[in-house]
Amino acid sequence: MATPDFIRDLRIAIGSELLWLPGVTAVVFDDEGRVLLGKRADNGCWAVIGGIPEPGEQPAETAVREVYEETAVRVVAERIVLVESVPPVRYPNGDVCQFMDVTLRCRAVGGDARVNDDESLEVGWFTLDALPELDDYALTRIKRAVEAGPSWFQGQGEAPQG
Repeated sequence: MATPDFIRDLRIAIGSELLWLPGVTAVVFDDEGRVLLGKRADNGCWAVIGGIPEPGEQPAETAVREVYEETAVRVVAERIVLVESVPPVRYPNGDVCQFMDVTLRCRAVGGDARVNDDESLEVGWFTLDALPELDDYALTRIKRAVEAGPSWFQGQGEAPQG
């Protein structure tokens, strides 16, 4: 994901120290029940769509904006799927970030899926029984988004599942 200007400004002040940030993940389904994924330009892996909110931006607004910016698909956020603090990530440049992720289930309402920025190599719709190789982060979020149950919160008696 491209680094927002406000984070670059913070990095000038704090260097590569741990930076605690909000993150929003959008698990997007179309009317056929397929899930929208992007193949990331930074690591070449397929992933769910996500990003960092701009200061003052609401999570649902972030989901709508990020999905459109990366895939040209228009969505509406339907519900919170999960809220989870994920382990810190150290980037190749030495920066360390830890994200509090809010994952939202979203429904596609328009647009044709295509690469719409420089963050993705490919984008596409996938049936749940024909997903490309995904990490546990993405698989957990897709699984939870498919479930009709309530939002899931880590630490509520159940270990995360991939």
